[in-house]
Amino acid sequence: MLDVLASSPLLTIMLVVALGTALGAVPIGPIRFGAAGALFVGLALGAADERLGQGLGLLQTLGLALFVYTVGLAAGSTFFRDLRRQLPLMGVAVGVLLVGAASAIGVARVLGLDGPLLAGAFTGGLTSTPALAAAQAAAGSDEPAVGYALGYPVGVTVAILAVALVVGRHWPARRDPAPAAGVGLTAVTVAVERATRLDAVPGYREQAVRMSYLARDGKVRVIRPDEELRAGDEVVVVGPATKVEGAVEHLGAVVGAHLAHDRTVVENQRFVVSSRRIAGRTLAELDLPGRFDGVVTRVRRGDLDLLGRDDLTLELGDRVLAVVPRERLGEASRFFGDSEKRVSEIDPVSTGIGLAVGLLVGLVALPLPGGAAVALGSAAGPLLVGMVLGRIERTGRIVWGMPRYANLAIRQLGLLLFLAAVGLSSGQAFAAQAFTATGAAVVATAAVTVAVTCALLALGARGAGVSAPRAAGAIAGLVGQPAILAYAGTRVTDERVEAGYAALFALGILAKILLVQVLVVL
Repeated sequence: MLDVLASSPLLTIMLVVALGTALGAVPIGPIRFGAAGALFVGLALGAADERLGQGLGLLQTLGLALFVYTVGLAAGSTFFRDLRRQLPLMGVAVGVLLVGAASAIGVARVLGLDGPLLAGAFTGGLTSTPALAAAQAAAGSDEPAVGYALGYPVGVTVAILAVALVVGRHWPARRDPAPAAGVGLTAVTVAVERATRLDAVPGYREQAVRMSYLARDGKVRVIRPDEELRAGDEVVVVGPATKVEGAVEHLGAVVGAHLAHDRTVVENQRFVVSSRRIAGRTLAELDLPGRFDGVVTRVRRGDLDLLGRDDLTLELGDRVLAVVPRERLGEASRFFGDSEKRVSEIDPVSTGIGLAVGLLVGLVALPLPGGAAVALGSAAGPLLVGMVLGRIERTGRIVWGMPRYANLAIRQLGLLLFLAAVGLSSGQAFAAQAFTATGAAVVATAAVTVAVTCALLALGARGAGVSAPRAAGAIAGLVGQPAILAYAGTRVTDERVEAGYAALFALGILAKILLVQVLVVL
């Protein structure tokens, strides 16, 4: 059997991906190793026969580039949009990583670990696959993968314990707005009791609420942005429950018959954003009132309902709830695209250009004191370019973003290919070190690193005025493991968990990629 696998590298990789995915889905208490299962299966097969790990360098690079580029595309918009508000937390995170690296160096020197194994323990404890690739490139060997494989389970376990201790706590959070999770959006029909301008309605000017239907003198139509409401009108108000209550109090009283249930004149329908002409544009730019006499009240993105604010940028795969005159329904459908098939496709032109630019940027070497240099490599280069393009959204007719589900699928495939190839090529070295004093030293180094990192980040987040849920998400993001985020999500329903994760995930990857290249040479 080993002879067959050695003669067919593609068969071997696919077998490792399949078995590794199955292994990663097995729960061990609250922990699932996910894609890292491919690493462990690859290590086992690679240890059995050294031939299985030969000639996989190109596949490693391809898988890694696909993974980090799609991560950058998805995280770029959130990262730059929230940069000012999240800046204190980001500053804390960078300082924490520096202290974590220093603690790893201290433990490694006491226990006698060399640079490559130290770098592997650091990347494994902080579960950073892109940083592992940077460490291997800097070391010129697969030795960091041994430290990574030994430190990875330790890092996930310690980080989940840290999140369990933090996520449910209540402490002063002066910088954090109250969560909206669990509140959702609601829509009610209100009888207007006194004349008023729309911009006088609480929440309307700042777009905390939206309005759609207007019934006046027995006729129903879509409300206009400059509408002057009269006593006796009925309007539909959409928004978070607390904001809707404030608008209702100003306007009048809720009535039982909901205008949205009458579709004879005005229709409301969800359309899939599949047209690349409108992806990457804000709702204000699309001018739905002027184009269709309509309004978008909600946008469904993944599992989240977003209020249709003018500054909301549409992404491929979004589902917009549009309220339009019934006779213009077909026109609106064609405008948004409304094609499930098209949002499952990627644009090879934009993807190819983005990856090529990212790999070119990865060739850039940053000079360090003493004449040394740190290369961005195939991990940091595509990640940085992906983040920038994810923020830009589009350039002329080129849309840089991907549909959400296509992005997730490519990201998962790239990660699995990379980890499978790393495992196969590192199996022999892993077998030689796993059950030795050196292996125990690696485990200890990883445990100390992740424990120090999580503890300091929680303390720093609290000091920076960040809530406990956001701090828990930040721990998951800085460690870089979705399983930790998923665990936090089972403990609380709070969107600040994911916001904290998004703020530090990409930043953590970049910082660890740069730090690990210094650790290798120590």
